Amino acid sequence: MGRLFGTDGVRGVANADLTAELALGLSVAAAHVLAEAGTFEGHRPVAVVGRDPRASGEFLEAAVVAGLASAGVDVLRVGVLPTPAVAHLTGALGADLGVMLSASHNAMPDNGIKFFARGGHKLADELEDRIEAVYEEHGTGAPWQRPTGAGVGRVKSYDQGLDQYIAHLLGVLPNRLDGLKIVLDEAHGAAARVSPEAFTRAGAEVITIGAQPDGLNINDGCGSTHLDLLKAAVVEHEADFGVAHDGDADRCLAVDHTGAEVDGDQILAVLALAMREHGTLRHDTVVATVMSNLGFKLAMEAQGLSLVQTAVGDRYVLESMKEHGFALGGEQSGHVIVLDHATTGDGTLTGLLLAARVAETGRTLADLASVMERLPQVLINVPDVDKARVKTSAELSAAVTEAERELGSTGRVLLRPSGTEPLVRVMVEAADIEQARSVAERLADVVKSALG
Repeated sequence: MGRLFGTDGVRGVANADLTAELALGLSVAAAHVLAEAGTFEGHRPVAVVGRDPRASGEFLEAAVVAGLASAGVDVLRVGVLPTPAVAHLTGALGADLGVMLSASHNAMPDNGIKFFARGGHKLADELEDRIEAVYEEHGTGAPWQRPTGAGVGRVKSYDQGLDQYIAHLLGVLPNRLDGLKIVLDEAHGAAARVSPEAFTRAGAEVITIGAQPDGLNINDGCGSTHLDLLKAAVVEHEADFGVAHDGDADRCLAVDHTGAEVDGDQILAVLALAMREHGTLRHDTVVATVMSNLGFKLAMEAQGLSLVQTAVGDRYVLESMKEHGFALGGEQSGHVIVLDHATTGDGTLTGLLLAARVAETGRTLADLASVMERLPQVLINVPDVDKARVKTSAELSAAVTEAERELGSTGRVLLRPSGTEPLVRVMVEAADIEQARSVAERLADVVKSALG
């Protein structure tokens, strides 16, 4: 079988790819691997388990809880909370591991499982590989030592998680948000309660959309992947700006008062300058991925800041930050990590810090974001192709070489297989939008013919 873990946990269509049996088995394996890694340190292990509002999360949560408890792990069920809240609570409660059930920005039929180690940190590839190996071994019928009697795990609801997480967010803010009117699009997702409450307690006047999750409407025409509703609402309500999350609220994109999008690169630029001013941007460096707009790199250089680029995925951004002691990193898609206050991308925290900067400076978000100029960038997702052959196709390699020759030094090409979906992403940047679109469409056609 292929590797179960992608760039952000195990993900697939719930009850088809991601079954209750798989969720239970992976949870047992995770308990065994983390125990073997010395995480439990001789005491009875504890896990924090949360989920987004997807209907399938209800039965998958039951399976995960059953698997953990059957392996002798006590479980604290925190219910529907954002991914960064589960990560935070895993650390704050001294738990040995955390589990989040979510497919993030994916459509409702999908779901996923993300594991966190002690402290709320995502697992390294090596630990994921070991979990997968143990799961496959047990799946073949290999016996394992099951606890009995008092040795089985106990399951409790932990209802204080929401208030505890909000208190953490508010404790991070450098200043209040009084006088700001902000529209929040919660994507009918995990932050539907958390984010409006946090912004309101911080002093903002809050207008919410996409905040009525019913288990079926998550990410449906709203949230960070569908900004049109937020743009219209910001203009209609004459708000200072708007914030959009995805289904598990580890992302944040924004819309300024004119209805123009402010993407993750621009948010990083605004926060980088704020953190440098406050003396918290260690080494005057920001970490981003190869998908970042060339305009972001040019803006950071113009401001005297350094940029480190990694492979796509917030886990790789985080690895670089931890290895070199950097404080800020993120992705164009809106995953922003402020390492002093979070172990993963946190959409609510990012939105709050962005609002705090607007309130502190008295400048509009449009003005703050103008520190960088986005070069035209076209991204085309090509589905239903063999993404594993992106790097080995001679036909595709020749097409990319020709495109790069055409663009010269004023643009670039990036082809990347998605780590969470069965598709290939074609990204082209150029000084002219029409040229970028033409080259991207041509390459997308080659991807279809060469890998289809």
